[in-house]
Amino acid sequence: MNMIGEIHDIVWGPWTPVLFLMVGTVYSVRIRFFQLRKIPRWWDATIGNLLRDRKNHRESFQSACTALAATIGTGNITGVAAAVIAGGPGAVFWMWVSAFLGMATAYGETVLGIRYREKGRNGGWMAGPMIYLEKRLGCPGAAVLYGFFCIPAAFGMGSMVQANAISETVSYVYGIPEAAVGVILVILAGIVLAGGGRRIFLAAERLVPLSAGLYTAAALAVIILYAGNVPGVILGILVDAFSFRSAVGGVAGYGISRCVSYGIARGVFSNEAGLGSLAVLNGSAEMASEELQGQWAIFEVFFDTIVSCTLTALVILCVAGSGTASEFGAENGASLTSLCFFTALGSPGGYAVAVCVVLFAFSTIIAWYYMGRQAAEYLGGKISGKIPAVYAVGYLLAAFLGCLGAMETVWEVSDIFNGLMAVPNLAALVLLAGEIYAPGEKRDP
Repeated sequence: MNMIGEIHDIVWGPWTPVLFLMVGTVYSVRIRFFQLRKIPRWWDATIGNLLRDRKNHRESFQSACTALAATIGTGNITGVAAAVIAGGPGAVFWMWVSAFLGMATAYGETVLGIRYREKGRNGGWMAGPMIYLEKRLGCPGAAVLYGFFCIPAAFGMGSMVQANAISETVSYVYGIPEAAVGVILVILAGIVLAGGGRRIFLAAERLVPLSAGLYTAAALAVIILYAGNVPGVILGILVDAFSFRSAVGGVAGYGISRCVSYGIARGVFSNEAGLGSLAVLNGSAEMASEELQGQWAIFEVFFDTIVSCTLTALVILCVAGSGTASEFGAENGASLTSLCFFTALGSPGGYAVAVCVVLFAFSTIIAWYYMGRQAAEYLGGKISGKIPAVYAVGYLLAAFLGCLGAMETVWEVSDIFNGLMAVPNLAALVLLAGEIYAPGEKRDP
């Protein structure tokens, strides 16, 4: 446990948040802060077009839902609680910063994913960092390295963490043994995954709007009930984000560095901007243009972190305050969030958040399977054709084991692989930044 914690601290040391912020800043400048200047435009290009003509925009919507399924998961519920517990209320502010800059990063990597994608052996699109690292930058070694990091990241972020959240929540609310939850989960996930990409995209299209709508409604109900606490909570977030509240051992600034680290780490865990997953999942849209799907990527990060994660943070801070989970009578982040909804809305609130956790996490499991499968197929073509089959079995096994593991360990291991996975992709994004420009604007001469 100590060794895992030390590795986590190294991977997510001060340089990692700075790297994500730097890349996000570079891409924000490249697109001239399009994500802020042109909010009505990218909203109209995504949700507006979908409402006007869903039939002709269904493929883009399915890919966006699959990407949202990968991003809207436990990071939005238990992950936010973990960030607040470990980094204080100020961690929420740094999640906002991560999201604002991450919108530009997500746009850039999605554009690159579509621009350099190619048809795979099964006839579907192969897109993402593996492709533009090899095809555009001529770095097959870095592409293989990304694939190697992507698979354990999928086991951790996509399978074990989500399964862990499902078992923790279902066991806490319904009293079902964790092992039984694991068996049921593996069976249900196996049925969806056996249908390949088409069934995964269809399931995401149906699950994401349902789960996101239910969770948003429940969270807004709590916030309305505790509306009097909202101004103080927001002020506390802003003040704590820049305070030196936890200076320890004479090291000034320890508290704020921990706050920044946890905030950005959880922000990245939630919206995944910079990891390359959005390039893979959005790159699967059959007829999508670079700019359109890139704007969907902006929307995905916005909804995931600015909307969904903020709702969770407000619920926790309005109901439980900024104390520890144990002070409020909760064992961990998952139970803290559930207990806050239960306290505010009674049994219906507790059950509602339990259903949302299950739907969110299950959607993430199937979406991240597709993400990791792309990496496995890429490595299969480079190393061994047996890798995709081994990956499929290992992914379901990881889901079962995740139901039995300790939450803290699973989160830390997932964070480690997320950080390692991001390195080759962020390097590629830096090298290819000159190719990215704002939608509808001319390329630089």
